[in-house]
Amino acid sequence: MSVTARAALCRLEEIEEGGAREFGPEPGRFLSMFAVRRGDTVVVYEKCCPHLGVPLNWAPDRFLNARRRHILCGTHGALFRVEDGVCVKGPCVGAALTPVPHRVENGVVLVAQEG
Repeated sequence: MSVTARAALCRLEEIEEGGAREFGPEPGRFLSMFAVRRGDTVVVYEKCCPHLGVPLNWAPDRFLNARRRHILCGTHGALFRVEDGVCVKGPCVGAALTPVPHRVENGVVLVAQEG
């Protein structure tokens, strides 16, 4: 990643194992985002459905389906793979969530700042 300006999103342990947490907008970013944690791995996406442009969650931090295997759009039920954000079921199959450049460093989730 060539972007050097980074903002701390949170500590890794502040995201429930196997769960999701929303953020934002954070300093230096214009859009809200959410993170999903699987062990020491975190993925971060913009909080916007690629089909309708609406927020994905229907309640705070509610981004995953009941089995916590997929990201769920609370508006129309589309399911997205956690690892790459690609829609696997619903009206936007093949479309993908917009990833947010990030990394985990010393237990802190850092995101690239915009602009």
